[in-house]
Amino acid sequence: MKSTFLLVACGVVLFSTVLIRAGGQGSRPDPLAAARGFRAFTDQHLEGLGGNGRACSDCHMPTDHFQLSPASVENRYQLLQLRRLEDPSADDPLFRAIDADDFRINGQNASDFSNLRENGLIRITFPLPANIRLIDPATNAPSEETFVDVWRSVPTVNDVALTGPDVTNQWFRGPNALGGYQLDGRAATLQEQALGALVNHAKIQVAPPQQMLDDLAAFEKVQFTNPRVRALSEAVDDGAATLPDPDLPLTELQEQGKQVFIRACAQCHGGASQSNAAQPVVRFHDIRSACPRPIDPQGRYAFAACEPRLARNERTYQIRLANGTTIRRTSSDPGRALLTGFVGGPAATDDWNKFDVPALRGISQTAPYFHNNSAATLEEVVDHYIEFFKLVEVNFPPPATPPAVVTTDGVHFDRRPLPEERAALLAYLRRM
Repeated sequence: MKSTFLLVACGVVLFSTVLIRAGGQGSRPDPLAAARGFRAFTDQHLEGLGGNGRACSDCHMPTDHFQLSPASVENRYQLLQLRRLEDPSADDPLFRAIDADDFRINGQNASDFSNLRENGLIRITFPLPANIRLIDPATNAPSEETFVDVWRSVPTVNDVALTGPDVTNQWFRGPNALGGYQLDGRAATLQEQALGALVNHAKIQVAPPQQMLDDLAAFEKVQFTNPRVRALSEAVDDGAATLPDPDLPLTELQEQGKQVFIRACAQCHGGASQSNAAQPVVRFHDIRSACPRPIDPQGRYAFAACEPRLARNERTYQIRLANGTTIRRTSSDPGRALLTGFVGGPAATDDWNKFDVPALRGISQTAPYFHNNSAATLEEVVDHYIEFFKLVEVNFPPPATPPAVVTTDGVHFDRRPLPEERAALLAYLRRM
């Protein structure tokens, strides 16, 4: 076990060193800071901070492209059970009570890791906005709860040097109206994101030194999907007039898929980072990936229903609107509405179920997908978006003007991938 860990650690060191040496000057991280950041990223002891034994690398697994998949979680869980046959005290810091389904009932004795094992999701706790209350499922009345737990995936840290806040396309309200880090953009900087993880997931009791947070950010900024994306990031840093294309050589089918991607996907996954919505498309989006999914009685669109393992995370909320009336909505994760409490406005500006736009480089390596890991394959992702385009078309019947997300000319609903284009788009996504 120790030799396996050392092998993985050495591989990450080598990978990071290659990227650091390929760096440059200007705004790129200092190599020594990135090296210190690697040590902090993989440090389970966090001496002097009073943590719970978790390192950043326990959830952002180096062997899983710096993310956390259900398959990796289950492998670690089964390995832990085998170790405990010989050593009952054997431990894996990934399995801490705070990420157990029964934590609110059993506290530190909690042991039901179903959401973590089956879905690869961790618990995120939010204080409820003043105008939002949870409905007690037993009484169907507003409860006295002042916070809510939602379950979210662990995104990769690869390519974060290209993502984060933008300089245009501002959202209607904060926090971080130009985007940020975390799935809902709530962290303005990588340092803020690291601090939140250390406090909420590693459970540190002492504030970390600022240099440690800076070093973690430096390490993350030299992690890239591949050297071509690194070169693109460096060109952006340098203000190059012409940016390099990070794509590998494409087959005819993949090139066809790239053109479909540009038409159908780049309105949201645009720019060098592939995480910038192109104006007039708004910054944050509800792509209907939360549970429950919309259902059309007329069958004009048909999203895949959430499986029970995901649907169990649904909660119903009572929201007090600006005019004093109340409405109820159900969601497994209301997204930015938990930050702002802004619900009930026009759909395009409402914060309900809204999330930031993720980058897509290396997407073939980071299954499953969406903020709740609800799409197991790229095929499921593409099929979900095909239904999403259909839903938008239903919501904007003639003579309404189609929104930019679904039209290239402001008149026709012509962005949606056609059935005969599906294979080409998938071929390109797998090549990215």
